[in-house]
Amino acid sequence: MTKLTHLNAAGEASMVDVSHKPTVQRTAVAAGEILLQPATLDLIRSRDVPKGDVLAAARLAGIMAAKKTGDLIPLCHPLPISHCEVNFEFPESRDRIAISASARITAQTGVEMEALTAVTIAALTIYDMCKAVDKTMQITAIRLVSKTKTPL
Repeated sequence: MTKLTHLNAAGEASMVDVSHKPTVQRTAVAAGEILLQPATLDLIRSRDVPKGDVLAAARLAGIMAAKKTGDLIPLCHPLPISHCEVNFEFPESRDRIAISASARITAQTGVEMEALTAVTIAALTIYDMCKAVDKTMQITAIRLVSKTKTPL
């Protein structure tokens, strides 16, 4: 079994020391979905949700959350993200919005938590903005799709 890196020798929570790692360009992509009613999807796409433009708010919330990941998750390093992007797709099934986020950084540690946070907060923002019109929504399938690192 792989050793957990966030535990010290005494088994206590500890921030990983990355000072010995080389600085490289790192990118992470995450994805997730929010299941909803077709009527809710129609409201979102036509920008007729009473609270405003759902996808614009969700995109900004996701980007802002990625930048604050180190403040939200106790053992994450605070990272100066160089790029974050949040996108939405509408599958033909008309029962969900697929959410993806990518985050990029040049650093000594990965940026996958930031991409995952962006997807999660974008989904929560959609949920919050539409909860008055759709009581059946479900946030699901949040996952890391890929992570890469490229030497400088």
